[in-house]
Amino acid sequence: MRTGFTGRKRTAVIAMTGAAAAALAGIGLAGPAGASPASPASPAAVTTTGHIQIMTLSATSPIASAIAWTAGTATAGVDHQGNTVDTIVFPGGSWRVKHSPGTGPQSFNPKTCLLLVNQHGTYTILGGTGKYKGISGHGTYQVSIVGIFAKTKKGACSQTAAPVAWHQVINGSGPVKLP
Repeated sequence: MRTGFTGRKRTAVIAMTGAAAAALAGIGLAGPAGASPASPASPAAVTTTGHIQIMTLSATSPIASAIAWTAGTATAGVDHQGNTVDTIVFPGGSWRVKHSPGTGPQSFNPKTCLLLVNQHGTYTILGGTGKYKGISGHGTYQVSIVGIFAKTKKGACSQTAAPVAWHQVINGSGPVKLP
């Protein structure tokens, strides 16, 4: 489907779509409620289903707000977005997540400059640092973007100026294994 935008803006949308996957990695960071750190005598890992939501109001910032939760736990952090690998940073450590490009419908209205994107994809946690060293997992994400591009002096939608409005929400979930 032709979206009406190309080049840098299309790359930004694709990169932001992929950010969903990275944020998903944070879903189980805190572990289940009441869980205690594993002792040296008990190296059992904890597996839980986690959820994450990433939001941004900027089409140009490579950083977005992230909130991750499981049953009884929640934490806030940031998602440093990349084209195929993101880094999610929460208190006490971080992890890297490889994500697929988003697939699904998107449309662009060249008269109103309105962009609508509803896509989904998958992710795999590549590992972590700090208290997340040894984290692993995978899952799926969905991304929704509503944006309005700026208009040129001639009234056409700009392909180079930053959008005048941008709402992006990424929701994801999947199993996470904590060491």
